[in-house]
Amino acid sequence: MFQKRYYYLIKFQFLGYRFHGWQKQPNTKTLHLMIDRTLKYVLKDQYFKTLAASRTDAKVSAEEAAFELFLRDKPLEDEVQFLVDFNTNLPQDIRALSIEQVSADFNIIQDSKYKEYHYLFSNGEKCHPFCAPIMTTILEPLDLKLMAKGAALFQGSHDFKAYCYKATDHGLYKRRLHSCELIENDLYKANFFPKKSHLLRVVGKGFGRHQIRLMMGALIKLGRGEVGLDYISSSLEQNANIKIDYIAPASGLILNKIEF
Repeated sequence: MFQKRYYYLIKFQFLGYRFHGWQKQPNTKTLHLMIDRTLKYVLKDQYFKTLAASRTDAKVSAEEAAFELFLRDKPLEDEVQFLVDFNTNLPQDIRALSIEQVSADFNIIQDSKYKEYHYLFSNGEKCHPFCAPIMTTILEPLDLKLMAKGAALFQGSHDFKAYCYKATDHGLYKRRLHSCELIENDLYKANFFPKKSHLLRVVGKGFGRHQIRLMMGALIKLGRGEVGLDYISSSLEQNANIKIDYIAPASGLILNKIEF
């Protein structure tokens, strides 16, 4: 007998510092584990399945992420009340933002128009320990103006194979970044933050594994004076024989927005 299915897009936010990314792993606390555990309690005996818009590295946070909820047999009776119950039972470092019913042909992975990431960092001084969950501290002074010029080189269509962790000869590495800029941080505020901090803002449809952290690693090396702008330009050429050897820490990376 055919069983009718129902589909919901749920947007949520989280502080990723204590989670080992999205994907379920044995004996490890992950976002997928906690969300499914909470859904099992809220939905009781109803069959469900969840699928995220993308995987998330350990310690990466999100201002706005998304997953799809698949239900069988019956729809949610009250979406507003479901959201209240879901948030009541989620741990305090995860919060659901919205829910909407979508059609069966909606594809949460393929239908995203773009994702906007921020990489938040400070430099030149040791920061308050409370900064650690969302901000990377680079102790050395950095040439931020030069780093801004380097960030602009990533914008547009390039071969990002050098910026994909454990790349193979069979992957698709030609990608287009709609925007890539290094700017002063005026979005994230706290009384324990340093007087000045900065962020790398990157917008694109899709990204390779560790791509933004590897981009940030190259920019940090540029800011330290270890490489020049030509290093970044050359690394974006097809068949570039350059290996990016520094991955910036995960805790500075924030998924700011995902648009469908």
